[in-house]
Amino acid sequence: MKVSMKGDYGVRALVELAHHFGEGPVQSAMIAARQSIPEPYLDQLLTSLRRAGFIRSVRGPQGGHALIREPADLKLSEAIAALEGSLAPIGCLDDPQGCPKTANCTLRPVWCEIEAATLRILEGITIADLAERERATNVARYAI
Repeated sequence: MKVSMKGDYGVRALVELAHHFGEGPVQSAMIAARQSIPEPYLDQLLTSLRRAGFIRSVRGPQGGHALIREPADLKLSEAIAALEGSLAPIGCLDDPQGCPKTANCTLRPVWCEIEAATLRILEGITIADLAERERATNVARYAI
């Protein structure tokens, strides 16, 4: 599995919103600055995250974006799947009928194991876990 910038930046945006969970909307400019994401690209990602049901957006001067779900209930696997699509390392796992070798493919079990291992890892990590890791590595984050 290869994660694109879309997946990386999208998860970083969710992590930033997790830092502010329950505090109200966070403006795009703040998310972009804190997570080093170009703001025009971030706006596209936030639209995708809203459509996936992870965030809500509020317009206006006091507006911004906020997580809808508890960060501890949002698995990394869900976020990556919403941003990247399939987690399968090869297309034939999603469409077995599309490959004439499916029935006797020697590689298919390997690809299935890779997909299962990837899913197991991603399902074991939540957005809250990532936010906590970020807090631990960035002690000065909230210093005044």
